[in-house]
Amino acid sequence: MDRWLSPRTGFALVAALYLLSFPYHPGLRSPNELCRLWQSRAFVDFGTLHINGVLQARGMVGDLSCTAVVNEGGAQHLLPCVGPNAPRAGVVARWYYPSKAPLISVLGAPVYWALAQVQGPVSELSQVLWSRLFVTILPALLLLGLLRRFLGAYVAPLTADLFTVVYALGTMAFSYAEAFMSHQLTAVLLFSSFFCAWKVERGEWKLRAYALAGLLAGAAVTAEYTAALGVLCVAAFTVAARWRSWGELARAVALVVLGASPLLGALLWYHAIVFGGPFVSGYKFLNDAAYMGWHQGGFLGIKLPDLRALGLSFFSPLRGLFALSPFLFAGFFGVKDVRAKDRPYFALLIVLLVTHAYFTSSFTYDSWGWTVGPRHLTGILPFLILPVAMAFERSLQRKAPGRWGSLLAGFCVSSVLATGLVGFVNYVPDDVSSSVWGLAVPMWADGFWPVSWLAAWVPNPASGAVLVAALLALTLWLAMHFRLLGAMPALVALAVGLHFGALKVLPAWAGDGTLAAHDQGARNLLESVWLAPRGTKVNFSGP
Repeated sequence: MDRWLSPRTGFALVAALYLLSFPYHPGLRSPNELCRLWQSRAFVDFGTLHINGVLQARGMVGDLSCTAVVNEGGAQHLLPCVGPNAPRAGVVARWYYPSKAPLISVLGAPVYWALAQVQGPVSELSQVLWSRLFVTILPALLLLGLLRRFLGAYVAPLTADLFTVVYALGTMAFSYAEAFMSHQLTAVLLFSSFFCAWKVERGEWKLRAYALAGLLAGAAVTAEYTAALGVLCVAAFTVAARWRSWGELARAVALVVLGASPLLGALLWYHAIVFGGPFVSGYKFLNDAAYMGWHQGGFLGIKLPDLRALGLSFFSPLRGLFALSPFLFAGFFGVKDVRAKDRPYFALLIVLLVTHAYFTSSFTYDSWGWTVGPRHLTGILPFLILPVAMAFERSLQRKAPGRWGSLLAGFCVSSVLATGLVGFVNYVPDDVSSSVWGLAVPMWADGFWPVSWLAAWVPNPASGAVLVAALLALTLWLAMHFRLLGAMPALVALAVGLHFGALKVLPAWAGDGTLAAHDQGARNLLESVWLAPRGTKVNFSGP
């Protein structure tokens, strides 16, 4: 029993789920991933920033920018290929690029090159599998080590272990570690940047570590433009920590700027070469006219707040942050504990919550389609775990968690179950009523088990059952630990029931799609492209 309850068991189950899961459906032609993977191929196969050659060889994908090179009066300039400003004549060339920030494409290039040396022609599945492993999954696992060390400075070791595990499987961290997208990598880079600054301010690292913090912050922005908001939050921590020590603050800022300059300079160079100006991004040249309106008006599409966007981003049963991970709501009750122990981190939290609440309520909610949760908030989630852990630990000061601590423990368990089940699917159509009850659970009931790379040797359902067993084992491990800490089993079960019950009944209230036909249509679509249906193996190195 001691071996089963060891923290190593919990982290081993987390690692198994991260490393074995492969939620990918080639038939969907995942635009957010393939546009970046195609650019990785273009770097290696064609030596170009544009992906025209790869599109000709591999086929069209979405999430692209297109620049039309136009001759006018003997001079060349760039115009969007589509939309009201598209040129009607004088087009010399059209170049296609991902509309995203370029870092993840760059990181995927050496992975693709190595595969090409080993395999020869690289299949799409093989590129997705190995690119995810080295660019998103392994960094996400390394982040858990940093988060555990950070939490351990404020709460008891067991509390730090439990909430690191809950973060790993009970939030969007799992979904976006399992996708070749920038969201979880951004979380890794932002928190790592903060970790460097935090270590300096605690006197454990020398001041020059701020240069590393700057390098990581610059990398975060080159991975995802909205990471600039997270960098602002880390800056708030440093300013609060060195308030009125202006000389020390100036040295820290100088080191951050020095560290960030190479990658930010490379990003500006990329923009200038590809889009005609250092401060012009691919969103000005979107290849789909339907998406252009989302980025117009305000600042890069960020306008005045909208209550619908705010409410759905946090409470929608389709992809609301607190709907999928309700334990995070307890962070509001732990903010005062953070303020008492670490005022600079309290300043970071306030800036983080205000800026990201404004962003998520001021950008078009509908633009975050086909995703698990409000994906643009993935980068802030590691920062929200400390106040939750401190709120739970405060409940332990009475020698037992009591009613509220027991409910929080239950919501931790239910969050792991909910986001784990949805993460096994990882693509959520917009008209599904509930990502748990409208999609994940019925698909499992239909016999479409999670896809693991073990399916290369063992067909489903056996290979998928390994993932399901690991998820259930992890929830049991968590529940047993909370029980040993004094959580009341009846209240833990009540919290799990309340969470899953709310996900069942909330769709009619939220208006995210109430018709059973929509849910069935979404399931039919995903089942038709499921990579490993019952009784089949997967050839990852095939065409």
